[in-house]
Amino acid sequence: MRFAVRFLGCKVSHADAMVIRDALLDAGHRESSPENADVHVVNTCALTRAAEKKSRKQAHRSARTARTFSTGCAANLTPEQFRGGVTTIAGSVDRAAEEIVQALGSGGDGACADDRARPTSRRTRAFLKVQNGCDEGCSFCIIPTTRGSAESRPLARVLADARRRLADGHPELVLTGINIGTYRDPGTGADLADLVGAAGRLSGLSRLRISSIEPATLTPRLLEVVAQTASVAPHLHIPLQSGDGGVLAAMGRHYGPADYLDACARAREAIPGLNLTTDVIAGFPGEDDGAFANTIAVIEEAGISRVHVFPYSPRPGTAAASLPGVVAPDVRRDRAAALRDLSDRLGFGHRQLRVGSHDEVLVETLHEEGARSGFGRDYSRFTLPPGAGGPGAVVPVTVAGVVGNHLLGEPVA
Repeated sequence: MRFAVRFLGCKVSHADAMVIRDALLDAGHRESSPENADVHVVNTCALTRAAEKKSRKQAHRSARTARTFSTGCAANLTPEQFRGGVTTIAGSVDRAAEEIVQALGSGGDGACADDRARPTSRRTRAFLKVQNGCDEGCSFCIIPTTRGSAESRPLARVLADARRRLADGHPELVLTGINIGTYRDPGTGADLADLVGAAGRLSGLSRLRISSIEPATLTPRLLEVVAQTASVAPHLHIPLQSGDGGVLAAMGRHYGPADYLDACARAREAIPGLNLTTDVIAGFPGEDDGAFANTIAVIEEAGISRVHVFPYSPRPGTAAASLPGVVAPDVRRDRAAALRDLSDRLGFGHRQLRVGSHDEVLVETLHEEGARSGFGRDYSRFTLPPGAGGPGAVVPVTVAGVVGNHLLGEPVA
């Protein structure tokens, strides 16, 4: 049977979609484009109400042309919203994968999973979930409701999945989780530093990255392993959310502005050429002009090169939805716009400092005019000239200039 797996939301949702894809391939089913598939699996998102609405719309659109299963966060949170020919499976991704395979039965080719040629991925990068759930209790977050308490996967299983992704044609792996810094192998107690060191030595791996990681979990040992493992990218995404102590307390975040700046400084000292990016929520309840100014100041002092901006949107079922001090929608929009402008300015400054330096670009995309694009080691986006290598190639370059949000890479002969 022909299937297509679609996902909405974060990197963890993408990783979960890959688990379901693997299960269907192993059962003998064939991956197809969505327009040609008999079965659609929609892995949903519930981070915001808008994401939840988009998930429902996607599932119901899929159900018009194919047998459709909905899984993931929105399906867990409001399964009753997915009707009209959609089969909703709540619970973990492993349960979802198992139930979908049971519902569809065997693909009927009679081959064992190891004997069947797996399709080569069109993506150079794969997301590998190592941990799920969270116990932090941030007041704005619905994830503990949709994904439950923190839970880590055994290191051996993570490495087996990593080898599978590499065999599928993904030279770059991104370790991801809801609160990845809390990773602990349930049997051995191995932590994230152990996992990064082991994964970073896998044969066939060009690049390993760590996804979003909380400042309190940046241990000295983890920073040391990142710095000393050649395949690990010198890039960390450390969420700030706010640079004001009062707002951070209202958010239920377990650090203050000084703690955040200290974590960034320690990371920068430990890892040569480190690029730091972050998340910020604009217009959280209680954020006045002074608090917003504090956020701007912390972003600048930390040396952030890119800010992922989220205008605050009340999420039913979270503690923050009933907090006083609601910020007017137009003020939220203005602050979000100011943060995006700041992000553009800081990013351009970061790119200008790179001119004349050397890097290695992992090619991702070929463009019609022949140019290539991809990412350098610190996750800076590059454009390369025609003939500089196909997807998956690692091209040594000199940074020749800046065009918008791209660096121009001149291949080194």
